[in-house]
Amino acid sequence: DSAAVTIQKQVLADVNLQHSWSQIFTGETITLRCEIQGGEGKVWKYEWTAPNTNSPPTSSEYRISRVSVSHSGDYRCRGSSDYLLTGWSDAFRLTVSFPSKPTVTLQPSWTQIYSGETVTVRCEIQGGEGAQWTYEWRAAKLNTPPTSNEYRIIRATESDSGGYSCRGRRDYFFSEWSDIITLTVSYKPKAKLRADNTAVPVGGSVTLTCSVNPSSSSGWKYYWYRDEKSSEALTTQDAVFHSNGQISVSQEGLYRCRGGRGNPVYYTEDSQSVRIGKTVTASNRPVVTLYPNWSEIYRGETITVRCEIHGGDTEWDYEWETNSMIKAPNQNEYRIRSASSSNSGNYRCKGRMKSSQHETTEWSDSVTLTVSDNVHSAASLTVSPDRVQHFTSDSVSLTCEGNFTEWRVRKFSEDGRLYSDCRRMTGSTCDINTSESDTAVYWCESGSGEFSSAVNITVQNDGDGPILVSPVHPVTEGASVSLSCSLRTQKILSNVFFYHNDKLIQNDPRGELKISAVSKSDEGFYKCQYSGRESAQSWMSMNSSPVCCKCVRLFKDLVFSSIMFNIAVLLIF
Repeated sequence: DSAAVTIQKQVLADVNLQHSWSQIFTGETITLRCEIQGGEGKVWKYEWTAPNTNSPPTSSEYRISRVSVSHSGDYRCRGSSDYLLTGWSDAFRLTVSFPSKPTVTLQPSWTQIYSGETVTVRCEIQGGEGAQWTYEWRAAKLNTPPTSNEYRIIRATESDSGGYSCRGRRDYFFSEWSDIITLTVSYKPKAKLRADNTAVPVGGSVTLTCSVNPSSSSGWKYYWYRDEKSSEALTTQDAVFHSNGQISVSQEGLYRCRGGRGNPVYYTEDSQSVRIGKTVTASNRPVVTLYPNWSEIYRGETITVRCEIHGGDTEWDYEWETNSMIKAPNQNEYRIRSASSSNSGNYRCKGRMKSSQHETTEWSDSVTLTVSDNVHSAASLTVSPDRVQHFTSDSVSLTCEGNFTEWRVRKFSEDGRLYSDCRRMTGSTCDINTSESDTAVYWCESGSGEFSSAVNITVQNDGDGPILVSPVHPVTEGASVSLSCSLRTQKILSNVFFYHNDKLIQNDPRGELKISAVSKSDEGFYKCQYSGRESAQSWMSMNSSPVCCKCVRLFKDLVFSSIMFNIAVLLIF
């Protein structure tokens, strides 16, 4: 007989994680589920094996709140229904890890950007790839912060500057806040162009360097242009391109550059243009000269620095280069009046053809000018009688004093002539029998080139009129001084009116004007009036501090400032 056989379908248990997370982090809540395949329609009881638990659940779900690393391990389950018992499921390996601290990054990775640029701020959680995070942001300017891991700033403005941080959220779990990254947005920068030389030597080239400040900004490529109206960048056919924003050019022209970075490219402002010329022949090399030819002068003196280009009849524009504190003008002459130590330095020049601005000479050799603040007073001049004004045919002695054996008295007349010698010179004294032509500025010069300060002497032809008796040299501030009025007879008059800058000093006449303590306000023009007739005016100056005495330096346009002032006073009258 045949026997009846009952075939029981195999029933299998399987453990699954309810969530689709590839990683589980401490603090999260998870649910493991035991599923029995082939056991539909039955009522099952469940058993679990799990690490670090003494009372596993008997239901199909194993829920763990605030999971920790100690929950990591293998989880198995099986089911029983009536007399049916499944086998243990395969192990489900649960790994619980500590979440990484998020990091904020910038793309491109520039913390210094400029208005108009585009940048992406990104939140990255290492080890959390594939996890379904929602992101929270703290940012300088986010009215409605995004919930994604990226925040894109298009056409940045200064208001986007500030700190950015983020954190991740998954269900009820939050990561830490990231460290803050600071983004700085500045005004659109201007490129800076520098040339190692502005003239291309024969058969050579010059190197141009383009840069963008601050130097901390990065990622720049540089674009070069020649001539003002050109909008096409130079190529390797026009220049030799080097790294670090440098090119070498051998063609003259007006060059400029700009920086660009990013995609789409963000451009800086154009740099200032630099004119590159070609060097003309060596025979035209300029020479810097000093007039007078003294490389050391003293405070208050006047000197001319001149750029001379010899050969041909070319008309030139001039450029100067100096490390002195005061820059020279772009002319062939630079006159320094009343020099000071700020004029000290090296001077060199070059010429640029007016007919072809790209054609230049080489730079001249440098000439060093030193302006000393030291007082130099080795020579002095005394006048006898000690007054400015004299009558014709008066005998006047000019005496040079100082530790020198050779002297000459020089004068600069009111008609603009320079006289080198005294007609009657005895030792260190020049004797003059005055005439109108002796009205002049006088000074002493030693054989070794030392000069005294200058004095002003005027000669009056009116034999009946008075002269003002006033000191030849400046009066020291605080000293006393007396002014009087005299006739040709040398009689000191007593019924005299005195004027200061054409204003009557007192209404009552007197014999002399005495100032007990001279001050700066007493400086000016003085004259006297006697019996309705006026003397010429003379300037009385103050001397509050020592003045430079190495002064009178040949030629009328290079006379020391005190001499020039005396001449000005002289020519007024």
